[in-house]
Amino acid sequence: MYVRHLSVADFRSWPTAELALEPGANVLLGRNGQGKTNLVEALGYLASLSSHRVSTDAPLIRAGAERAVTRAAVVAADRELRVEVEIVAGRANRAKLGGAPVPRPRDVLGVLRTVLFAPEDLAIVRGDPSERRRFLDELVVARTPRLAGVRADYERVLKQRGALLKSAGGRRGSAARPADLTTLDVWDGHLATHGAELLRARLTTLRALRPHAAAAYAQVAPSSSALRAGYSTSLSTSLPALVDPSDDPDTVPPLDEVREALLAGLAAARPAELDRGVNLVGPHRDDLELALGDLPLRGYASHGEGWSAALSLRLGSYELLRSDAFSGGDPVLVLDDVFAELDAERRAQLALVAAGAEQAIVTAAVEGDVPPGLRGTRFEVGGGTVRRVH
Repeated sequence: MYVRHLSVADFRSWPTAELALEPGANVLLGRNGQGKTNLVEALGYLASLSSHRVSTDAPLIRAGAERAVTRAAVVAADRELRVEVEIVAGRANRAKLGGAPVPRPRDVLGVLRTVLFAPEDLAIVRGDPSERRRFLDELVVARTPRLAGVRADYERVLKQRGALLKSAGGRRGSAARPADLTTLDVWDGHLATHGAELLRARLTTLRALRPHAAAAYAQVAPSSSALRAGYSTSLSTSLPALVDPSDDPDTVPPLDEVREALLAGLAAARPAELDRGVNLVGPHRDDLELALGDLPLRGYASHGEGWSAALSLRLGSYELLRSDAFSGGDPVLVLDDVFAELDAERRAQLALVAAGAEQAIVTAAVEGDVPPGLRGTRFEVGGGTVRRVH
């Protein structure tokens, strides 16, 4: 898979930009603040319908504009398909495939698959659990795009159920309470149904990812302890198989068992949920536990170890997507201003992966930040223009 052409309009700092890309390495060179990251962010948005830099869409629309557009021509299996997303301020976004509108923006997921490594990825290691859940969920959707709908349904249920908990918990002893709890039973069923599918997909993906991430870490930090990744959930006591250390995705419990475990957890937590008025059970409370040997990464890892772990998770994701028989070709590898942050050994390992990718898109402030072995097409970005130099 590769992107033949990228076009943006009113996206971030760009009124308009056109970028004709090639298979192999494509390097965007330019001083900080010239818009290099904005271009790869637009590409990543087409792949995931989200930004690696902000949690909402509003900052993606250029100041003074009403909408932003990002579109690309994607070539996979000798077939080209155009994908376009229009980001609209205060309204639902719109999307097109092959020039024709699709019912929902998420219908374009899977056309373009990218793995993006950026300085923001340190948050996966050092940040809140929400950062690690987001990392895992985006990989889940990259492997199985239909699960974007499951994730959206789960978030909708959380919102509705949370509002009901807050309302019902505030009316203890009133005549309205029995009806509230009857409705809550219905929402418990919805949460367990969508939550079980999301949780099981996370576990399946994590168990497939672990050997790839561990192998990548052993390459970029050969003198360090082994990278370990586990899944932390409140359901581990009621469903011990969830914490099975095996890397075999087939050891994940059946969907109905995960759903029953969620229902049991919800029943046990109901008094506390009503007291606090919040959702206390479900995948939204879980965490991806990262460790080097027996020590957790968060709080113990050095800066270099943190970088190595974040890089290894992305390289592991890249290898996992490449290995998926149903993936439709290699994902596009995007490296956003990361070579300057790495030491010589890690730079060399990353450059080796990028040089072997079907397509890699790299941003850097100066040519000296790019390892000499990473040849390919060069672009200069500056002054509101993108110019191919060779």
